[in-house]
Amino acid sequence: MVVLGGAPLDLSVLARSRVDLIDDHDPESKQPYHAVEFLCVEEATGRLRGYLEVATAMAHAAIETQYAAVKQRGYQVKSVGIIESSGRKEISLSSVLKSHALIHAAEGDHFRNALSAAAQGLGLRVCRVQARALEDHAVSQLRLPLKRMLDTVNQLGRQVGPPWGADQKKAALLAWTLLAESPV
Repeated sequence: MVVLGGAPLDLSVLARSRVDLIDDHDPESKQPYHAVEFLCVEEATGRLRGYLEVATAMAHAAIETQYAAVKQRGYQVKSVGIIESSGRKEISLSSVLKSHALIHAAEGDHFRNALSAAAQGLGLRVCRVQARALEDHAVSQLRLPLKRMLDTVNQLGRQVGPPWGADQKKAALLAWTLLAESPV
């Protein structure tokens, strides 16, 4: 999770953290679709619903903690950005459980859905952008040359130090687009 603040061209990282959505008391929650792979669809559906409820509660607590910390510093959180995979959506559970590749894609969606539900539960707007469309989305929203945006994101990483890998850069770029849409 990366939280940005400031003017559109004078950004600061206000907070960053890892959001843990895996229940330490249930190792199967790490890979929920793998855990239900050999169950009948009805039982799998129920178990997945339970895993999602726990992950959503954990996401809610993490977002709420960051929200409170940022608010205490005088900023307002209005939106949450989620970077989507490029995988196929709207596939039946029985089809997902028959394909190892689809199981992995579904697990990513599971955790993104938990984050989305938690953010919406806190009254935040959720913006979901496919990873492969992120740069085009940023160019469209920020109306800046891509190189300038990427240089700015890299500079943010130098300010806060490691880790600042691809995931953090993408999160920062998406957060910047949200900040530009609705100034803090």
